Amino acid sequence: MKIILAAFALCLTQFMSAQNKTTTYYLIRHAEKMDNSKNPDLSAIGSERAGNWNRIFSAISFDAIYSTDYKRTIQTATPIAEKNKKEISIYNPQSVTITEFKKETSGKTVLIVGHSNTIPTFVNLLIGKKTFGDIEETVFGNLYIITLTEDSVSYQLLKLP
Repeated sequence: MKIILAAFALCLTQFMSAQNKTTTYYLIRHAEKMDNSKNPDLSAIGSERAGNWNRIFSAISFDAIYSTDYKRTIQTATPIAEKNKKEISIYNPQSVTITEFKKETSGKTVLIVGHSNTIPTFVNLLIGKKTFGDIEETVFGNLYIITLTEDSVSYQLLKLP
C-alpha cells in the first residue's frame, strides 16, 4: 500500500509541476554600436555594456540565447552565451511565429537580444498586448522581464543606466 501511495504522490507532484511550468524571458537591446553603418561592431562603451549585462545576468542560468544576425547584437549576447556555454540562436524578428516560439521555449529561461524597434514588439507579442513602444535611440539599458505560466503572464521593464 505504501508503494502505491508513494507512486500516486510522485505522479501527482509531476502532474502539478507540469501544470505550473514557468517560462522566463529576458529581452534587451544591443549595446552601443561603433557607428551608423549597416552592420557595425560595438563601440568601446558598447563592449563595456555587454560585459555589464554579463555581470547583471551572472546568477541566471539561461537555457537558450537568441540574437538577430547583426554584429552588435551577437557581440552583446556573446559574453552571456560563453558564460552559460550556449550557442547563440539567430532569429529574424520579421518572421518569428510567436506561438511556435513560445512552444519551443516553454519551461526555459531565455535571453533575447534585438533592436530598439524589435524588442518592444517582441515583448508585446509575448505578453499578448501592445504595451511598449520603440526604445529611444539613446537608450541601451532597458531590461524587459516576462514570466509565463499556464495561467498567468507577468512582465516588468527595468531601466538600467
